[in-house]
Amino acid sequence: MRYKKKLIILFLLILLLTAIQYTLPYYPEIVTFYDKYVFRPFQTLRNVTIGLIPLSIGDILYIIGGVLVLVAIARWLFFLIKIRTHTHDFLTSILHSIISLAILYVIFVLGWGGNYYKPSLTTYWDLDKRNGAYNSSLISYDAFLIQKLNTYAPAYRSLTFRQTEKRAREYYRQYTDSRTKMYGLNVKPSIFGFFMQHLGIQGYYNPFTGEAQVNSFLPSFMLPFVITHEMAHQSGIAAEDDANLLAYVLSTTTKDSSFNYSAYLNVWLYTHARVRAVDTHMANTFKKQLNPITKSHLDTLRAIRRKFDSGVNDYSSFLYDEYLKLHNQKEGIETYDKVSISAWAWERQRDSMSTKLIRLP
Repeated sequence: MRYKKKLIILFLLILLLTAIQYTLPYYPEIVTFYDKYVFRPFQTLRNVTIGLIPLSIGDILYIIGGVLVLVAIARWLFFLIKIRTHTHDFLTSILHSIISLAILYVIFVLGWGGNYYKPSLTTYWDLDKRNGAYNSSLISYDAFLIQKLNTYAPAYRSLTFRQTEKRAREYYRQYTDSRTKMYGLNVKPSIFGFFMQHLGIQGYYNPFTGEAQVNSFLPSFMLPFVITHEMAHQSGIAAEDDANLLAYVLSTTTKDSSFNYSAYLNVWLYTHARVRAVDTHMANTFKKQLNPITKSHLDTLRAIRRKFDSGVNDYSSFLYDEYLKLHNQKEGIETYDKVSISAWAWERQRDSMSTKLIRLP
């Protein structure tokens, strides 16, 4: 009886989460309602308030959360050692922790998670990804991207983090119909930047604060694509391949050579890796055609990877892979490089698009 209230609260939370999980995937009208009346106003409110603070509040909350987890584990160990006299304390602490996690997950779903059930951009834009054999399509796109890189590399100019973030926000307002583009977009440098280097993380969206954090230690030629990717999440695009696709489409639509180059380079990295997996000789032949500027940028990325490579990023990749699979992205972390096919489909249909404004679901 002493745990009755806590168990009732836990039961209600589980019931709510179960209802959400079995409702959103099958009722698009509820997802539309969620997007219009829950996510959009909540994202705007969070950015208008928290966005004014230059420091990443989400990073700070994660630090506090990590400390609380360690304290909880330490308490459990103490209670287990003294289990005869602290059974009640141990069970109460376990119940409190489970309830807290359930509440956090409800906040996650309401503040962000519902976006995972929107239609993909390829479906929303009616992109035709059929173009003969899969491998031949990748090879064609690799050649296309190298041509673009060789064209835009001489015009590329390095931008600071703030210059890139400001331009990206303006391009969202100018070229997309994002419903959060006026007040819901704002990217901050993460205070975990150096640690993110070791984990191989370029940026992330915080579903609790609505903030987009980017590793400010990234080379400047990577920033335009990464920042527009994180702003895609702030615009309600959840799937990673869709965020990559939107970052590519937006960056290559602008008249900004630095954004153009960054998008072509980032997507070429995904595409070239896939081509190399199926035809190493062809991949090496293509790579030799790259201009000296891009080759120097690849040397920079290679040096960073060698410097910070460790077994830690393997574990972080595994955990993130499981997270994506849990949230309606069956291919997990491999979802990222699906942009190679969807972006090529976009290029083939770019000129036939009915409107020049980039539409978002």
